[in-house]
Amino acid sequence: RVIPEILKDTEYRMSKAVEAAQHDFSTIRTGRANPVILEGIQVDYYGTKTPINQLAGISAPEPRLLVVTPWDKGAINAIEKAIMNSDVGMTPMSDGNVIRLQVPYLTEERRKDLIKVLHKKVEEHKVAVRNVRRDANEHLKDLEKKHEIGEDESKRAQEQVQKLTDKYIEQMDKLAQAKEAELMEV
Repeated sequence: RVIPEILKDTEYRMSKAVEAAQHDFSTIRTGRANPVILEGIQVDYYGTKTPINQLAGISAPEPRLLVVTPWDKGAINAIEKAIMNSDVGMTPMSDGNVIRLQVPYLTEERRKDLIKVLHKKVEEHKVAVRNVRRDANEHLKDLEKKHEIGEDESKRAQEQVQKLTDKYIEQMDKLAQAKEAELMEV
């Protein structure tokens, strides 16, 4: 019937919102080296804006070091320049073959700023989950109005939608708490 399909779609969309949140949180820089930090950087490669991870391998051989290994050595200066102009707050050091980035320690103030950024992102992703809930509930109420499902069925389904909402918001809170703990780690 229709209700299981609505619930399945709702759960799928909520799980996608949590995945998006998890990815979004991973882009927030902590005191540790993580290749994801550089993900948003676009390099001007022969006049074309190209994502850095399409021009180089990025690794974190040590907890406080990122190594960018360009596949085309001719792109090394363009990559260096793109990193300098980005907001990652790291100075690239190149030996002509690879670029090394020392991940600086986070100051107490910077940690607090990043936690504010995290909380803002958490709220945005929770809104996405709540929007999915709203869509599902509107769909159920619509079916009820058209007499395709009964009032009791609609109420039960809406309770299940609420349970899904609680479950995915709780997952998001756990991800956020883990990220916050990571940010507070000195």
